[in-house]
Amino acid sequence: MAAKESPKTVHQLFLSCASGVERLLDEEVRLILPKTHIEVLRGGIALKSDLEGVMKLNLECRLAQRVMIELTSGGYRHEDDIYALARTIDWTEWITPAETIRVDTVARHSPLRSLNFATLRVKDAICDVLRDATGERPSVDTRFPDLPIILHLSEFDATLYVDTSGEPLFKRGWREDKGDAPLKETLAAAMLAAAGWKGTPETGGALHDPCCGSGTIAVEAAQIACGMAAGMQRRFAFEKQLPFVPLRGRWQAIKQAAKDREHAPAVPIFCSDVAFRMVDFARRNAERAGVAQYIQFNGGDALERPAPELPEGMPGTIMMNPPYGERIEVRGKAAHYRDAGGSEARDAGDDFFPRLAAHWKRAYTQNPAGWTAWLLCPDMKLPQQMRLKESRRFPMWNGPIECRMFRFDLVAGSARTPKPGAEIQPE
Repeated sequence: MAAKESPKTVHQLFLSCASGVERLLDEEVRLILPKTHIEVLRGGIALKSDLEGVMKLNLECRLAQRVMIELTSGGYRHEDDIYALARTIDWTEWITPAETIRVDTVARHSPLRSLNFATLRVKDAICDVLRDATGERPSVDTRFPDLPIILHLSEFDATLYVDTSGEPLFKRGWREDKGDAPLKETLAAAMLAAAGWKGTPETGGALHDPCCGSGTIAVEAAQIACGMAAGMQRRFAFEKQLPFVPLRGRWQAIKQAAKDREHAPAVPIFCSDVAFRMVDFARRNAERAGVAQYIQFNGGDALERPAPELPEGMPGTIMMNPPYGERIEVRGKAAHYRDAGGSEARDAGDDFFPRLAAHWKRAYTQNPAGWTAWLLCPDMKLPQQMRLKESRRFPMWNGPIECRMFRFDLVAGSARTPKPGAEIQPE
């Protein structure tokens, strides 16, 4: 993997993603790199590509966390085996002593007692290779290294990767204003992908997030509807890595081609939140993302806002990551109710979902083209709480919280004559 190698040299890649998103990532990458053989694994996908493909994946992927190039792998029993494995790589083909490194270790069922020592042995090997070749060694930068390296340890095998992304890909470069429990951009994109929403009248129609927080779902949706590349506003680690130096001109051409395909959306996008502070955050984030003019922002309670007016014949999609569990308390109308005596009392949020369903039945079943609602929630009994029957559920993780994406079809009479639902497992 030397800088002098042909840019068309094929490398083994691994793209990591959140649990449950692997199949969606597979579908996404097939659109970015057609005719590519992909293996779906736990926590990501494996494929082969040249360096130009690596650049495109970093720029375009909305669901991947990182794009990594596999350097070598082999068996190990102790830290010296890992050092020997790392020394087989000619690190001068990736960096010079003037640049910086960082090594991170990820392990599953590793017999080693100290992962920190394994990390140190990889660093030692890199420094020894550079010092033998040049008389100097690189420095460590734990925040923004030029060459991030990942050591993956299974029970018997060690694999070394170069991380070509640098900061994880959910950091798009536009979100500076955050709420109490910000939704990762990659999870917002996964929610949209699971719903089959692609920003056209035929693939979900208009989009509305009535609990928008800092606007992550709405901004991701607007960028998808506009054909924008996910990573257009950020930098990547590969831009400083030696094998990619001959491709700098090609990298500029790839970004320009992505820029040239941007267009105005074909569907309206709406978002609102009970906290006007969050609506302001969402608007500022959308401005940095270049899509503020395509999103209609409103304040107001999700239990009271009327359904947005849509063009005739256009369906609509509600996409929500409502407050739950370890996140934040429900606010707005669901935080208050009146008891049987007419006195106002506090509610911890148990009343939110039944009231939300009642509001949907009143406000969202009048559109002849229909509304479809998708909610991300860890409560497997959510449909019973809402007294609605889901038409689909999709397993998905929000960080450490196991959730389901529930789909509810909001058409006249749907709540009275529900269709049987089924859990859809990523295959």
